[in-house]
Amino acid sequence: MLKTRVKELRARFNWTQDDLGQQVGATRQTIGLIEKGDYAPSIILALKIARAFQLPVEEVFLLEQESS
Repeated sequence: MLKTRVKELRARFNWTQDDLGQQVGATRQTIGLIEKGDYAPSIILALKIARAFQLPVEEVFLLEQESS
């Protein structure tokens, strides 16, 4: 499962979902789905989001180990 810090980082930058979406070429709805974990972004979109926050992608998105 993919964990994300997008909501936390967006709040830190005081951006709305629409603000971030405009910067990365995605809709507000897509950003909302990513924040809820209901949508895994493409590699390109993940890199764009990380770049918007000026962070490496692995500091924004984390692959969570599934428990067995």
